[in-house]
Amino acid sequence: MTSIKAAELLANLSEPNRDDIQAKLKQERIGFNHKIVVLDDDPTGVQTVHGVSVYTDWTKESIEQGFREENKIFFLLTNSRSFTAKETTVVHQDIARRVQEVSLQTGIPYVLISRGDSTLRGHYPLETETMKNTIEIISDTKFDGEIIIPFFKEGGRLTINNIHYVQYGDELVPAGDTEFSKDRTFGFTASNLGEWIEEKTKGTFTKDETTYISLEDLRSQNIESIKAQLMEVTNFKKVVVNAVDYSDVEVFVTAFLQVLKEGKTFICRSAAALTKVLGDISDKPLLTRSELVSDGIVNGGIVAVGSHVKKTTDQLYALLDSGLVTGVEFNVHLVLDDEKFQQEVERVRTTCEELIREGKSVVYYTRRERLDLGVNREEEELKLSVKISDAVTSIVHDLNVRPKYIVAKGGITSSSIGTVGLEVKRALVAGQIKPGIPVWKTGKESKFPDSAYIIFPGNVGTTETLKEVVEVLEGV
Repeated sequence: MTSIKAAELLANLSEPNRDDIQAKLKQERIGFNHKIVVLDDDPTGVQTVHGVSVYTDWTKESIEQGFREENKIFFLLTNSRSFTAKETTVVHQDIARRVQEVSLQTGIPYVLISRGDSTLRGHYPLETETMKNTIEIISDTKFDGEIIIPFFKEGGRLTINNIHYVQYGDELVPAGDTEFSKDRTFGFTASNLGEWIEEKTKGTFTKDETTYISLEDLRSQNIESIKAQLMEVTNFKKVVVNAVDYSDVEVFVTAFLQVLKEGKTFICRSAAALTKVLGDISDKPLLTRSELVSDGIVNGGIVAVGSHVKKTTDQLYALLDSGLVTGVEFNVHLVLDDEKFQQEVERVRTTCEELIREGKSVVYYTRRERLDLGVNREEEELKLSVKISDAVTSIVHDLNVRPKYIVAKGGITSSSIGTVGLEVKRALVAGQIKPGIPVWKTGKESKFPDSAYIIFPGNVGTTETLKEVVEVLEGV
């Protein structure tokens, strides 16, 4: 991997005047009445916000409820990163139609944000193009452009000189040189976001016709220049926003609000930073144990680990080595034999129940070696992976004991456990237990009402972070 020292790349950037920026942004919020509707392709997208609703379905009733809330922003958890392209298309058509209908009924304008992975994986450009086309067919709206902003400070995802980086310690590695770019479903090669757009859209949109919001303009608070760039965008052309700090996003949003007020229309494809700034979410200290675990609960907690990225595996082993929890390996390779697989699922669940009742916290985790059936059997592998995911979820769904906390590691794992395992329909985001690691408070309808549900992304944190999260929950 090619990399560069973070300090070298950031050394020449001027320091922003944060107070000045925030005063300008506060002034610009006056008269901005749009509802911000965030479609989240996995549950980790709330990793920068708090006091915000997440709806786990996209019925018209849920969307209407979101529009009626006092909050400027609400999230719809689509979990579309685990969908096929066909499923993704149908879901985004449905949501786009319903949002447009509710907007007309309520008289409230809206901004759509497609919240995707900060390492550039996901159904892009399918999701935003589907919403654009659907809304343009059923209304008079014509979208001028699309904002691309994958910056996510808490996860070390920075965009500098139009190149998107992933931070590993003191090193910044171009996204196209990381393990994330080798994703079986959502792989890519480009790190320059203009080239990435060209690659993902198969040349429909090119790097040369893309608009770039530079760090120089952002750091000098050249709002007029940024506004002028945005006003020129038409025909759904793309806008790449560079950013290394929240102040950069705040400057951009100040100009963005101005052009929205003047009638420009954009869809946003972003990581989690834009949702916080555009939604006017204040900073909040990390959550403490007393906010997450009720006193007097003697049962142990449960941690579920499904993600297979290297970072997750390293974090799992650090947790196991700590002695804070008892490990239960789930031999998912038995999926090839139905009877043995069901016996294994039952063994893992009952073992977890016994430990939790004894007051011992437990981590159950899928066998770390990937199931590989060989060449030209990818479709069969996919079907088996769905069966494995369902089984991982069923262990929480079928628990006969209430754990004192629940942690799920990995985007797909946490989505399935939240929506199917815990049967959550609407959750409140309580905040973060560590930077970039959100906590839901489950609703009254869920299997374990008013529980702390910690959603731990597969690609966030250091080797020690999962252990540190459990230390907080255990009061160590």
